[in-house]
Amino acid sequence: MMWVALAFLSAALLGCYDFFKKVSLKENAVIPVLFLNTLFSALLFLPFIILSRTGNITDETLFVPAAGWNTHLLLIIKAIIVLSSWMCGYFAMKHLPITIVSPIQATRPVMVLIGALLIFGEQLNVYQWIGVSVAILSFFLLSKSGKKEGIDFKHNKWVALVVAAAILGAISALYDKFLMRSLAPMLVQSWFNLYQCMIMAAILLFLWWPTKEKSTPFKWRWSIPLISIFLGIADFCYFSALAQEDALIAVVSMIRRGSVIVSFAFGAIILREKNLKSKAFDLILILIGLFFLYLGSK
Repeated sequence: MMWVALAFLSAALLGCYDFFKKVSLKENAVIPVLFLNTLFSALLFLPFIILSRTGNITDETLFVPAAGWNTHLLLIIKAIIVLSSWMCGYFAMKHLPITIVSPIQATRPVMVLIGALLIFGEQLNVYQWIGVSVAILSFFLLSKSGKKEGIDFKHNKWVALVVAAAILGAISALYDKFLMRSLAPMLVQSWFNLYQCMIMAAILLFLWWPTKEKSTPFKWRWSIPLISIFLGIADFCYFSALAQEDALIAVVSMIRRGSVIVSFAFGAIILREKNLKSKAFDLILILIGLFFLYLGSK
């Protein structure tokens, strides 16, 4: 099935995205890297907006429809939510091993499910409760693994940031559920990337630039544009998978979170991070939890 293949491709690309993000942020200034990420992402989608306006794109999958000011306000809010998540995630990724960050981020579907329970009044079945419980257990065990590297989950601000990034990411997913009721995926993906770039440009110019001498200096790396390229293609594959008539959102979401396997492998093989056996066990538990969430969503 094409949508399954697209979901797996999206997951693999997301894992590569996390790896290039980690490489780009090593001993580097976070704000400029994040700005360049939003800039390259905006440049990837700007042609689709222009070509849609000039009538040169007619394919429904790539077409970016026009929208009113109320819609653009909703997309600006999405840009703020996503950018806040990225800001927290980027600072966390810079200071923590990718084999710690990625499993925590993989618990996002659990947070989405809890959010759906609280906000939309959805009820959890037995499988979903098992999935949530296993994911919480894996997070506790991951904190034990982190202590072996001197990372105290209770008092480490970088751990707090990656948790905040995951929570904000879950809020973004719930907000997406609201947006996708009436908006085209390409409209959302293209415009919120542009608005992110504008917001980051302001942060770069007015907050980072005046104090850049006091912070970590910025170093250009060729891995920086790869962050945007892999993320852009991964999201495109994700939306394309969902556009298939027979696609199951529960299956697509579970497969997409499998990106943690790719990023974990990069951390183990290329970055040679520590305590991999205990972290791998924690990762397996997270994947088991996600599988139960899938079973409960069928």
